Amino acid sequence: MNKNSPSTTLPELKPTSNTPERVYDEHFAVTDDYRETMPDMQNAAAKNISGANVPILKVGISNFRLPLKYITEKGDTLTLETSVTGSVSLEANHKGINMSRIMRVFYDFQNRIFTPDLLEDVLLEYKHKLESLRAQLKMDFAYPILKPSLRSGLEGWQYYNVAFEGRMDELNRFRKYIHFDFIYSSACPCSSELSEHAREQRNVYGIPHSQRSTARVSIEVSDGAYLSIERLQQICLAALKTETQVMVKREDEQAFAELNGAYSKFVEDAARLLYEQLDKEPAIADFQVACAHLESLHSHDAVAVINKGVPGGFTGHFEDFKSLIR
Repeated sequence: MNKNSPSTTLPELKPTSNTPERVYDEHFAVTDDYRETMPDMQNAAAKNISGANVPILKVGISNFRLPLKYITEKGDTLTLETSVTGSVSLEANHKGINMSRIMRVFYDFQNRIFTPDLLEDVLLEYKHKLESLRAQLKMDFAYPILKPSLRSGLEGWQYYNVAFEGRMDELNRFRKYIHFDFIYSSACPCSSELSEHAREQRNVYGIPHSQRSTARVSIEVSDGAYLSIERLQQICLAALKTETQVMVKREDEQAFAELNGAYSKFVEDAARLLYEQLDKEPAIADFQVACAHLESLHSHDAVAVINKGVPGGFTGHFEDFKSLIR
């Protein structure tokens, strides 16, 4: 435009009756009558379904977090940050579920002390409030246990990744599970024997390889039984012996080296040792164990899966070994 030309002023646009106001009314109060006029797409008619009108096995929300209360073996109460995944089934001819109800139902229980048994009450509410046939709930949290050192008398908090899981079917049959990660050291028996062979045959010093390893123990708790997290940790320790340490001085490190020498293990050994101990516990109806050894010899990991073999129970299917490597 020529700077000497007269300026052009655009006409001011005035809102019409069809133009919504760009304003947030802090004082607007929702009435029951107003709420009745609001659209509810989750409960829309079946004709609004996108795609195939078929059932959905699970639909819900994952990783909503809140502080929940848990009870220790000694009767103390711990408040721990918990990640919750809640889902229900959705039948054909239903557009969707009201996702917020899953969280709202759970918040109704937030002041209770959580055990696997309490999940039955939550799941019954899920089924009722969301009008579903089946429901499932899983709670992930880090559980602290104070652990002593091997010889120095020091103590430190060991944190265990734990999950409570509950499942309820269309007949309201409830099953409860605990998933527990146990981290240990695995010294290789083959490497130990080869190191000794080099010393005996050629007077050459060798160091057997060992590595940090994880066992994910998944159990179904027997009907009417209670199994504490502390008890599950004790079962794993009795099986594998070489749990990683929290607080150590030189005498503890030496003791840990002796433990690894006394209890060297392949990944196959670890799985079978855990099977032996878990199978003795009457509070455990079924179990599955997945082990992963972060090999220091190889560029890959050694893995194993074992289960009790209960009909209708754990199938032995486990593929997420990367989640065990820390």
